[in-house]
Amino acid sequence: MAAAATILHADLDAFYASVEQLLDPSLRGKPIAVGGGVVLAASYEAKAFGVRGGMPGRLARQLCPHLQFVGGHYQEYQRLGDAAIDVVRDFTPLIERVSIDEAFADVTGSVHLFGPPVDMAQMIRSRVSEEVGLPISVGVARTKHLAKIASQVAKPDGLVVVEPETELDFLHDLPVELMWGVGPVTKERLAEIGVLTIGELAETPGRSLERLLGRAVGGKLGALAWNRDPREIETHHRARSVSAQSALGKKPATAEVIGPTVRHLADRVASRMRAKSKAGRTVTVRVRFADLRAVTRSVTLPAAISATSILAAIAADLVAAALDDHSDEKVISLLAIGVSHLENDAALQLELPFELENEERRPGTEKGAARWVLDRAVDAVRDKFGRESVGYGSVALREGGSVPDDFRELAEKEL
Repeated sequence: MAAAATILHADLDAFYASVEQLLDPSLRGKPIAVGGGVVLAASYEAKAFGVRGGMPGRLARQLCPHLQFVGGHYQEYQRLGDAAIDVVRDFTPLIERVSIDEAFADVTGSVHLFGPPVDMAQMIRSRVSEEVGLPISVGVARTKHLAKIASQVAKPDGLVVVEPETELDFLHDLPVELMWGVGPVTKERLAEIGVLTIGELAETPGRSLERLLGRAVGGKLGALAWNRDPREIETHHRARSVSAQSALGKKPATAEVIGPTVRHLADRVASRMRAKSKAGRTVTVRVRFADLRAVTRSVTLPAAISATSILAAIAADLVAAALDDHSDEKVISLLAIGVSHLENDAALQLELPFELENEERRPGTEKGAARWVLDRAVDAVRDKFGRESVGYGSVALREGGSVPDDFRELAEKEL
């Protein structure tokens, strides 16, 4: 007998734009975008014109001439996101919050208190609307993957319940891009072999998927297409890595573009590691080209690092190596930096004062330790006066029109 549908996925609708419309009722029902030079988020009214997050503001205005841009109220995003998730938490302690505006919940043990899962979902939606003032969509299913898809189908401001006996009928008619892990590049590759729906993906031989997407991704998507998802709710999510990325639009692959971007991303990643008293040994960079193809390069270090300048230097070398291997690519659209193999950032293990290769990149040398001490001083200034009070000058001078740090902090926050 199949397990009951007791996993909920609650997802606030067009969250950032909905908050702005809540704070300023005159914006309700109008196409708005949070941001300016770059669209950070768009209301459903703006999305109807094709406006999307990450889009240049100029293009958004061309698509929607009546589009209104509004500034971000970042503290309100945090407050209202917390308030909505707290409503879900009133029904079960088994909560896995995956971002500021969405969470999974296992309500198996709450049925005897609140009734069937569908009743709990309806109560959650009603309370979030009344107490927080925001629309929220909820999907209910037997697995996390299907619950998340159900909440997407339910948007905007709806509820979809997928009972066990109807799972595959529901799932297989849906477009493949609704699946967890299918982005624009994967969608395009699947379309090349005629796979447009999840059902068509399910019928594709596993070896064909592995040849097309790689063994790990192909095997994972093949299983999810048949709703085979053994993952449980993780109430205490342990970070396995820290990463940040920057969408660049289409920029030339030059030092003038890459240098400040790498330093900014390294600053984001390293400062977040230090805030959690973590350091990492494996550095990975991802470079995406104009045609959305992407390459990654990584290196595992003998000692864990958390200093911004050390991470920036290593990441810059990795990006350079990736570009050298693809010398025909002259335009990039995204850069990302990640650090994994995290460990507690204990006291520095100092190295003997010999002349060592790349001494400034080794955390235990005199130069390496000095960089870490400088970063801690920068952290202290930012804690007191705000993040924008100090940083890389070359980055600060070039950041007009980019995604604000407060927004990045919310989007990247591990909750």
